[in-house]
Amino acid sequence: MSDFLFYLIAVFTAGCAVGVVANKNAVNAAMCLMLCLMGIASLFVLLDAYLLAALLVLVYAGAVVALFLFIVMLLDMQGGVKRPFRKMTALASTVALALMLVGVCMLRNRVSGGAAPTAALAAPVGTVLKNYAELLFTTYLLPVQIMGFLLLIAMLGVIVLSKKFEGMEDIK
Repeated sequence: MSDFLFYLIAVFTAGCAVGVVANKNAVNAAMCLMLCLMGIASLFVLLDAYLLAALLVLVYAGAVVALFLFIVMLLDMQGGVKRPFRKMTALASTVALALMLVGVCMLRNRVSGGAAPTAALAAPVGTVLKNYAELLFTTYLLPVQIMGFLLLIAMLGVIVLSKKFEGMEDIK
């Protein structure tokens, strides 16, 4: 049952990820992104990583997607003119797909070739979370703070860009 559930959730998550990329409507794409993140959280639950699942739902599916939706609605984005498909786009897509496949093959060979470390697999959950928290608040504290600061700047920029100033028609 667990394998069937995993495959079902994985197909659902992949389908929602395709929906994010393929959707022309930004609001529908954001909803697909939220469903995709919920699917990933479900995969975390299957791995007994309840804390990561809860954090993913709260932070990403809750806050980031809600912020994205507010920004989309604040900007009142309309669909633009569709650009024609170019040969350079096809070439870049093919190269990106080839690089991704090479990376997946290298990762697969690396995982299947080496023995899994038994100490990491046998470590109690409390120790793993303690090590994760220690790394997050020591080694990776600066990158996390920089990302938070960049998100704040992006949010403020969107607010300034979406604000309608009076008298701006004369300048144009």
